[in-house]
Amino acid sequence: MKVGLFVTCLVDMMRPAVGFSTIELLSQAGCEVVVPDNQTCCGQPGFNSGDRESGRTLAKRFIELFDHCDYVVAPSGSCTGMIRFHYQDLFPEDPALQERIHLLAQRTFELTDFLVNILKVDRVESGFKGSVTYHDSCSGLRELNIKEQPRKLLNSIETLTLKEMDQAELCCGFGGTFSVKLGDIATRMSDNKCHYAQQSGAEVIAGGDLGCLLNIEGRLRRRGDNTTQVKHIAEILTVKAK
Repeated sequence: MKVGLFVTCLVDMMRPAVGFSTIELLSQAGCEVVVPDNQTCCGQPGFNSGDRESGRTLAKRFIELFDHCDYVVAPSGSCTGMIRFHYQDLFPEDPALQERIHLLAQRTFELTDFLVNILKVDRVESGFKGSVTYHDSCSGLRELNIKEQPRKLLNSIETLTLKEMDQAELCCGFGGTFSVKLGDIATRMSDNKCHYAQQSGAEVIAGGDLGCLLNIEGRLRRRGDNTTQVKHIAEILTVKAK
């Protein structure tokens, strides 16, 4: 099974370790992982800001790079949602391309969803020790129905304690350009998310979208919390045993 890894912009630029952890998880599950080295953005920032032309350019590039793969996996619900549900909106008058997009969208998955529902992974060997609370990102939860998949994987780690926060499904306030356009509202939403996460008593806040995690971590530090760790779930699932 040839699986194309779509790294995503934030992982590539801000935390490439998430990409390497994703490759490790997929390889351990028996996949042949390919990573096109000239991949770029999925086009979501432009699409959300009304720049459909740049969105179309990037979408076409993505299709050309990944169309040959059996599956495409991204460590991000947000980017996956863009590909699966919004690419077709960019090409309303191109039936041939619409069909290619439709077929590719059916083969494109967020990481934990792919591991649990396609590869049927029900246990991971991770040396992580400690307590974790999980943040449900908006795109993953509301577009892709990702809720139980990451928790199933986390709960398979015997030395990990999952501590659910209140309002786990509450938006963290990032929303890409939302946090730029409506900064005061976004900050209040981030404060609420940090409050609930800290109340859980967990040592680590985990999630499946790096945009959310960077936003939460940034707000935690500005609130004076330099102790709580913030990690992508792929990083937790691949901790080496000591």
